[in-house]
Amino acid sequence: MKRTLIVMVKEPRAGRVKTRLGREIGMVAAAWWFRHQVRRLLRRIEDPRWRVVLAVAPDRAGVLSRVLPAHLARWPQGKGDLGVRMARMLRQARGGPACVIGADIPGVTRPRIAEAFDALGSHNAVFGPAPDGGYWLIGLKHPAMQPPEFLHTVRWSTDHALTDSIATLKGHRIARVATLRDVDSAADLK
Repeated sequence: MKRTLIVMVKEPRAGRVKTRLGREIGMVAAAWWFRHQVRRLLRRIEDPRWRVVLAVAPDRAGVLSRVLPAHLARWPQGKGDLGVRMARMLRQARGGPACVIGADIPGVTRPRIAEAFDALGSHNAVFGPAPDGGYWLIGLKHPAMQPPEFLHTVRWSTDHALTDSIATLKGHRIARVATLRDVDSAADLK
């Protein structure tokens, strides 16, 4: 069974990505940081143990982007809130376990991804928590078999995102892996 690692990524344009960071350091600087962060991240996480897929937004610009690596498959995220889009991307990953990560977490490495996939050997789901109450990774052992309420009613961008997401997986064995920080503000760049 082939493992799939899905990276949620926006086409890196000023004013379109990392806008909270952009308000502090400038939109062009934030887009530049994001573009290079994505490039470094993808080099760090590509591995023959899993396929890497880019879940792109906006749909058309992301699919046609010349900035994103051409050798990686691209899936349009489509409409909906973050939960709807992540659930959709997980359902598309047929044939084995799948994990979704964001593109703005500098601490993601191959061993961290391997740890998450290994956890799915004995658990139905896995989360990589973030210090702010959210998470940098979510994975499912059987991504096509999501409960109907999966990732609905989650309070995104709050300190409740992780607990709300876990609550949508009642009765599932859930693992947690390492806590990693994403970059939302200039202070996070340090």
